[in-house]
Amino acid sequence: MAAHDSPVDAVRAATESYGQIAATLARHNLAIVHERLFCSRSVEHGVRAERRRAFQTHSVFDDTSVTCIQGNPPWGAGLAGVIIHAVPAGELRTLMDGDMPCGRAWRSNGAEFLVLQNLNGLGDGLQVGRATQLRRLLERAEQILRAEGSSFRDVLRTWFYLSDILEWYPEFNRVRNEQYGRFGIMPGPGDGELLLPASTGVRGDNHSGAAATMDLIAVTGDAASRPVITQLTNRGQLDAFRYGAAFSRGTLIRGAVGALFQLSGTAAIDEQGKSLFVGDIRGQINCTLDKVEALMAQSGLSLEEITAATVFIKYARHAGIFREVAAARGLVAFPAVCIVADICREELLFEIDAEAAAPSVPQLTAIL
Repeated sequence: MAAHDSPVDAVRAATESYGQIAATLARHNLAIVHERLFCSRSVEHGVRAERRRAFQTHSVFDDTSVTCIQGNPPWGAGLAGVIIHAVPAGELRTLMDGDMPCGRAWRSNGAEFLVLQNLNGLGDGLQVGRATQLRRLLERAEQILRAEGSSFRDVLRTWFYLSDILEWYPEFNRVRNEQYGRFGIMPGPGDGELLLPASTGVRGDNHSGAAATMDLIAVTGDAASRPVITQLTNRGQLDAFRYGAAFSRGTLIRGAVGALFQLSGTAAIDEQGKSLFVGDIRGQINCTLDKVEALMAQSGLSLEEITAATVFIKYARHAGIFREVAAARGLVAFPAVCIVADICREELLFEIDAEAAAPSVPQLTAIL
């Protein structure tokens, strides 16, 4: 990943970041399977131009989609950072939605991984409401997965970036719950198996003007070749689906050569689903990191093993406070992209999502 924490000119930052990324991809013969770019709307065109130039310079082949989340870094307009997942180039396939690339598929130790990204539910350029867009988006993703012999039952991680999230988050949850029920992954009374993917849901605009953009990761294959997928519950927080938000607190993927931990978007929410430390940013940051630490400990991991994270702060002035709190916990060079964005509740000031890897990691987690 490449992250910036100071006001550097966006084009210069993109030249430096994508130059390093392209050189690393070429040197190690890696191919991108998932890319999220976080920047202000005003600089997106220039950043994308530098990305293309760097890839052309280093002869890096790229024919897939990029998820560009339009949000400001703490210092104002600019490039906040980019998070890229790459795997050894080889048996990669570009997934298509009609005539448009929408993701990548690749095999690892007998299992097939699928990434869909930058999906929305606008469809045919028609102006439709948010609920209809979301319904179309989820149905579209399910159709693409089924064409690949998969379904939402194989999805282990989703990211939802919602325009004006505070205006329609309850409606978003209602529609997602309904669709997940149709897909057969919503928990019922007494269900012993949690099938809901880990997820992030925060404010994030996009150049298409869609109400929602989604990325996801799924894994398929026979039982003998698939990694072991465990959807996690945090003993220090109420399961989100119990207060209407259909996601698990995290996902652990254990394969033949290592393990990958995916942390859902996490904020200062307690065992009853109530927001904590209202109006207290330090309290919310410390509480959130405590919750994350407790969840990771169940898998034998710690905060120090986080390899990539996205930090969302409601107010730009809180970025420095996050760095202070992180440093006090020994996380001096914490690998995070920081974005100013609304979170799912008005009173929440801080949220983080992340991933971590055991010392020996699967191909999925080659992160730049």
